[in-house]
Amino acid sequence: MVRKTLTYLLLVFLLIGTLAWPFVGGANLQAQESISSANSEKSQGEIDDLKKVIDELRSKIGQIQQEQRTLASTIKVLDSKILLNEKEIEKTQREINLLELQINELSTRIEGLELSLGELSEILVDRIQQQYKQSQLDPLSSLLMNAGLSGFIRDQRYLKQARAHTEDIMLATEYKRQVYDTQKSEKEAKQEEVQVLRNQLEGQRKQLAQQRADKQTLLQVTKNDEQTYQEKLAQALAEYQAIQSIVAGGGNESKVKDVKKGDAIASIIAGRSTCSTGAHLHFEVVKGGAHVNPAGFLKGESITWYDSSFGFSGSWDWPVNNPAIVTQGYGMTSFARSGFYGGSGHTGIDMLSKNSGDWGIKSVDDGELFRGSIKCGGGYLRYVRVKHNADVSTYYLHVNY
Repeated sequence: MVRKTLTYLLLVFLLIGTLAWPFVGGANLQAQESISSANSEKSQGEIDDLKKVIDELRSKIGQIQQEQRTLASTIKVLDSKILLNEKEIEKTQREINLLELQINELSTRIEGLELSLGELSEILVDRIQQQYKQSQLDPLSSLLMNAGLSGFIRDQRYLKQARAHTEDIMLATEYKRQVYDTQKSEKEAKQEEVQVLRNQLEGQRKQLAQQRADKQTLLQVTKNDEQTYQEKLAQALAEYQAIQSIVAGGGNESKVKDVKKGDAIASIIAGRSTCSTGAHLHFEVVKGGAHVNPAGFLKGESITWYDSSFGFSGSWDWPVNNPAIVTQGYGMTSFARSGFYGGSGHTGIDMLSKNSGDWGIKSVDDGELFRGSIKCGGGYLRYVRVKHNADVSTYYLHVNY
């Protein structure tokens, strides 16, 4: 009788224990999730606030850019862009922090699910084994073992409940496995998001450093003087407009002769000249009527850069001897980012020879040599052009011939 009572108590204990399993540790889990949820909401609120600040700064920059172009307004734009980038960096960092918090939460949940799945699996295996053993007993043997009909009926009732609960455990196990797979996939997706944001953050930091350098360059070039700024702005805009006219066929040109690669074709004007702030060769490559980066045509050399640098991958020799000191590269240089070309990029490369006082210019490849000039500012900008084929020409500006 004692043995039967213990058997019944054990069955009841297993039944109640398994039913109570989903709630084990539930209070602690809910408390942890409540704290995590509060932290996530706080972080998301801070990110939303930063978004508003960023939108306001972008609007402010747009308004300043509509003002009359002065050194003060240009510096104001640069300062606003620097502040904007700082806020974007802060926002990106907070987004990374929020994702990492969510990843940690998911990791904790996944660990709990792994433990729960293990426990459920053990219970399920035990139940199946017990049911298998019971299925091997014929009803008559079971009746004799329980010493009476009432005991047999009672045992059958408990076994029926146990079988039903085994089905519940199977369903719970499958549900937990689905939740586990979903949260594991969510964690992996968030980890990928974090990596994207980290790459974005690195780019934002580099841009911020460039913006700060651009401001210092502007102050150095203009000596923080409004009149100097206006003079350089006028020269840069005039040169840019003249170059556009030249490429469009607006220059006064005449053919001189055919030239070979390396032939002398002109010389750099020593000192200031029309639409130029100082001695340099402005070198352009035009393909199909459009400006292209000379980096794809000129050979790789050991370059001294006064501006942001990039590599060269072409086959042409450089147009100056002992190349080269590059005073301004192609594209969105610090000058261009400061608005000197009306928002457009620098369309060529400004350079000098590393040999002091060497003003010689040579053709980078075979072609037809043209000499030309165009009105620019208060005088005429002189240039030469070498037509290499029907599609490609090179231009050499601020020269004597």
